[in-house]
Amino acid sequence: MSDLKYVRPASLDEAVALLGERGVTSRVLAGGTDLVNQLRKGEVLCDRVVDVAHIPELRGIKDGSPIRVGAAVTHAEIAESALLRARAPLLVRACRQIGSPQIRNVATIGGNVANAAACADTLPVLVCLEASAVVASSAGVERVPVAAQLPRGALILAFEFEAPPPGSRASFQRIGRRQAMAIARLSVAALGAVDAGDGDRVSLLRLVPGAAFARFQRATSVEGLLVGQKPTAGLIRDAGQEMARLFLQASGGRWSARYKEQAIATLTERALQEVLSP
Repeated sequence: MSDLKYVRPASLDEAVALLGERGVTSRVLAGGTDLVNQLRKGEVLCDRVVDVAHIPELRGIKDGSPIRVGAAVTHAEIAESALLRARAPLLVRACRQIGSPQIRNVATIGGNVANAAACADTLPVLVCLEASAVVASSAGVERVPVAAQLPRGALILAFEFEAPPPGSRASFQRIGRRQAMAIARLSVAALGAVDAGDGDRVSLLRLVPGAAFARFQRATSVEGLLVGQKPTAGLIRDAGQEMARLFLQASGGRWSARYKEQAIATLTERALQEVLSP
């Protein structure tokens, strides 16, 4: 790290220009909780880091349709946001479980997504919320679904999503190696609703497992078992087993697969019980 150059652009345009400069390998620095460790271990090689944490376009949480959360907003700011507690409690719940208070005070939601680790807690939640990333590059500003691959070399400005519909409930379940400050071994984000006017049948369900598949995506075959049906204990159990089957199919027979097979089934059942129970 001794030869690494540090720059702090004064504007969004300057940051985009620096990141797009040919012949120089740059990495974005916001909170730095992942990047600094990666640099120290030699896992990431670059010529300079571009500190974007104080650029106004990357800050702030704004209400509206859609809700907008700046990429440089910290996990602590999300956890403490009255707006998000009221309108997007699923995101608040996930951010409250990330790391320690010290990490949450520094780490940003943009960094969590850009690092794209399989254990990232905010990614399954953002996919569950059907969020889009607002990204800037030399080609301009565009919106890309978080579930899709973000363009290389682009700077994430914010995340936008609609508030879940009234009457829906959310759940975020995770397990780690220990109770506190543990990286997620598996997680499940869920959003669901039951229509009492339609015989207590499931009218909405989104399920997104974390640290389970090669990319973050909705488990549509699991959702299909319940949508339009009454969420009985038997169906919820079947849904957990279907999630486990999908996981085993994607795992390639790793040594931990049998343990995780049972764990992902249980997490799925817990999430479904929370969002669909009377």
